[in-house]
Amino acid sequence: MNKIPMTIRGSEKLNTELKHLKNVIRPKIIHSISEARKHGDLKENAEYHAAREEQAFCEKRIQEIESKLYYAQIIDIKNVVFNGKVVFGSTVSVLHIQKNKNFVFCIVGDDEADFKNGLISVNSPIARSLIGKKILDVVVVDTPSGVVKYKILSIKYI
Repeated sequence: MNKIPMTIRGSEKLNTELKHLKNVIRPKIIHSISEARKHGDLKENAEYHAAREEQAFCEKRIQEIESKLYYAQIIDIKNVVFNGKVVFGSTVSVLHIQKNKNFVFCIVGDDEADFKNGLISVNSPIARSLIGKKILDVVVVDTPSGVVKYKILSIKYI
């Protein structure tokens, strides 16, 4: 499997979720299963089946997070030498040319992406168009709503 690019913030977030699942959620589910077993016949015990379903979901998520962390290529943007180009982890200020509106995007891994908060996936059309470009370059992004042009105003490695 290929390495999964991830920022330090993204890996910390996954580690926090993993610890919560293992140390809080998993024990709570085990307790729920134990309590549900006390209620008799397991075939018709809705509480037991619900707890088992929750356990399966929890264990699947734990396995998923552990896999992502195992294959993660954690990139600390602060250790990258600034070369004036947009790279994974950089924060880019752009001007949406058609709307004459400024936006700030930080290019992150797939799991970290949150467009409303300016975190865009490295695999998104916008990020793919920005990577490798310099300040004052104009990029053309083919989006589902049509072609959008952005002018790069600044690039920061923070």
